[in-house]
Amino acid sequence: MVSCFEKKQYSERGNCDCFHFGVFMDSRIGHAAYEPAIYSIHSISDLTPHEKLFRIEIPDAVDFRHEPGQFVQLSVWGWGEAPISISNSPTRKGYLEFAIRHAGSLTGALHQMRPGSKIGLRGPFGNGFDVNRLRSQNLLLIAGGCGLAPLRSLIQYCEDCRDEFMDIRILYGAKTPHDLLYKSDLAAWMESETFDCRIIVDFVAPNHGYSGKIGLLPELIPPLEVEAENTTAVLVGPPMMYPFVVEALRKKGLDDERIMVSLERHMKCGIGKCGHCAIDHFSCCIDGPVFLLRDLQGTEWAG
Repeated sequence: MVSCFEKKQYSERGNCDCFHFGVFMDSRIGHAAYEPAIYSIHSISDLTPHEKLFRIEIPDAVDFRHEPGQFVQLSVWGWGEAPISISNSPTRKGYLEFAIRHAGSLTGALHQMRPGSKIGLRGPFGNGFDVNRLRSQNLLLIAGGCGLAPLRSLIQYCEDCRDEFMDIRILYGAKTPHDLLYKSDLAAWMESETFDCRIIVDFVAPNHGYSGKIGLLPELIPPLEVEAENTTAVLVGPPMMYPFVVEALRKKGLDDERIMVSLERHMKCGIGKCGHCAIDHFSCCIDGPVFLLRDLQGTEWAG
């Protein structure tokens, strides 16, 4: 099968060069690994009381290529930089989107910006979701909290390249209805024939009016009928949710080669030099952020 990436002339996974200092980098990045490119913010919109959606437009002359699940380093002068996951699919060209939570001084500075403000961008970095492994599979796309931001890039890819995949189910959990990201996207996915989208929240305040399911994300898995031999699960979310979701998936017959996890919260420098993202012998920003659960067994990340 000719992939959606190949139709759109995207590079395949694993196109790497070895720099002299021993760090493996994607050859598509080049100088962008160290030197930020300057972009203007095109639009900013509220996602929740704590998260905003930022969009920057990529000029036609810029050959920016990324894979679903990769991240960039965004910088603000005087405040530093931070790793941020790309939340739109590479099939949707001409722009990049980022869901950014106000969590510190840098993200606070970003939240004070307006359309037209300048930011720096390095990347993209890391290995994203292995689309080759996901093709011709039933997919369980599972996100908790802000984990929907990087997973959205894969969801959009699946939507744009629908004939490459079998049944696609989206399971998403958040603390409260106010904390649900991409509410308009969620509504569209729930109405779409492309996806079976199920949502759950931990808590609902009295008289809120929310009519959906209340509980914890792993509770969405037991009712599912899963053909384990041709199903792959993708997990993105807070680390504390992973053991419970993995346990529920194993009870459905999925082995560790069919469970893909993103450790995107471990990102720091993006090029394997700072050591902050080390997981035993892995550099998460280079070997990940997306891993097969099989490859993490025996490391300090228990899964």
